[in-house]
Amino acid sequence: MMNIKKSTHSEWSSRLAFILAATGSAVGLGNIWKFPYITGENGGGAFVFVYLLCVLLIGIPIMIAEVMLGRRGHRNPIETMELLTEEAGADKNWHYLGWMGVIAGLLILSYYSVIAGWASAYVVKAFTGSFFDANAVAIKTVFDDFVASPVRLIFWHSIFMLATMMIVVRGVNNGLEKAVQYLMPSLFVLMFLLVAYAMKMDSYYQGLHFLLFPDFSKLTGSSILTAMGHAFFTLSLGMGAIMVYGSYLPKNISIAKTALLIAGADTLVALMAGIVIFPIVFSNNLHPDSGPGLIFQTLPIAFGSMTGGWLMGILFFVMLVIAALTSSISLIEPAVAWLVENRGFSRVKACVWSGSLTWLLGLGTVFSFNVWSNVKLFDRTIFQLLDYLTANLMLPIGGFCIAVFAGWIMKRQHSEQELNMATELDYIRWKVLISYVAPCAVFFVFLHVIGIF
Repeated sequence: MMNIKKSTHSEWSSRLAFILAATGSAVGLGNIWKFPYITGENGGGAFVFVYLLCVLLIGIPIMIAEVMLGRRGHRNPIETMELLTEEAGADKNWHYLGWMGVIAGLLILSYYSVIAGWASAYVVKAFTGSFFDANAVAIKTVFDDFVASPVRLIFWHSIFMLATMMIVVRGVNNGLEKAVQYLMPSLFVLMFLLVAYAMKMDSYYQGLHFLLFPDFSKLTGSSILTAMGHAFFTLSLGMGAIMVYGSYLPKNISIAKTALLIAGADTLVALMAGIVIFPIVFSNNLHPDSGPGLIFQTLPIAFGSMTGGWLMGILFFVMLVIAALTSSISLIEPAVAWLVENRGFSRVKACVWSGSLTWLLGLGTVFSFNVWSNVKLFDRTIFQLLDYLTANLMLPIGGFCIAVFAGWIMKRQHSEQELNMATELDYIRWKVLISYVAPCAVFFVFLHVIGIF
């Protein structure tokens, strides 16, 4: 067995700290912004059923594998894959999997920060009553004027990146851990308040029926593949975040049980977001299939006309910012950990370098909505290209490679040792899922997103 050298690598102080941090990484704009609108576009309950099935059969096995690799290497993703490749006696090219995860995380954060900046700005807009009695035309004008201003977008992008860096610079225990200890409970409190409000609406049961009662006649092959892809992406897999968080996990904590809790909490947030949003949509005669504009161009109409909408609007966008922040700190952490452990940077210097590079890359996304809106590469704006490159190419490839490495390359004795499952049958079930089911499913998703299947 390879002798993994000791390091100054930190550890979470408790299992709860890791669960909160990893759940925060998984819970983000994808749960509250993307999940409701793709559910609306794909017929509701039947889509949700397939999504839940995919989380169980694809997402959780890969999450277990990624946490396991992180804890086994006890390093940043780049060094972890170098060490584990050597331990398995595998081709040295496998270590590029770590590099791809770190790079994907920074690229995602570069545009994620810009969108999170929109949510931050909308907290202020909701607070100042910008949505009060506004119709669809007025709300669209507010949104269009906002994104047309590079100065405003840069300001909010900068504020969000600065907040992210201020948390990460304090380290694992004093920064990441303390932040999620406050942010995640706050997120759930806000979510429960909004659910309680939605339950009082006349259209609550209509929204609940749309979300939870499947009509399989509305399900298409494209819907199934979309659900499969979202189940994978929503758990923050393949971008180095879960791997680096796993590297901080003490040896005495069960990976499988913890991954189940994280996936369960992440799925709960997505379902609660749907429970909040669809009653609002139906009670205001809006359309559930409004697409990406559902949050920024549709819900403000409802908040501006409903009783208590001013407060609900503020709470909703605050919740959106919190969700974005818990994900952003996990996206930058792999790069920061690598600079500290491999280049001898202080954590402050590593955060400044990583954050500044990410902020600079984010300007491409900012300008994609205004001064560079006509600048296109491969028929896509810079924002669209970054989104396609990461979500549709890098993450599926990363997830596929994690499944193959854990299922076929890593020695059985090592994965058994790390997972330490309760029974041999539990390990066999995971081994089948990670070796056959998950990689095949991710492969088909990949073929779909690049237009082959």
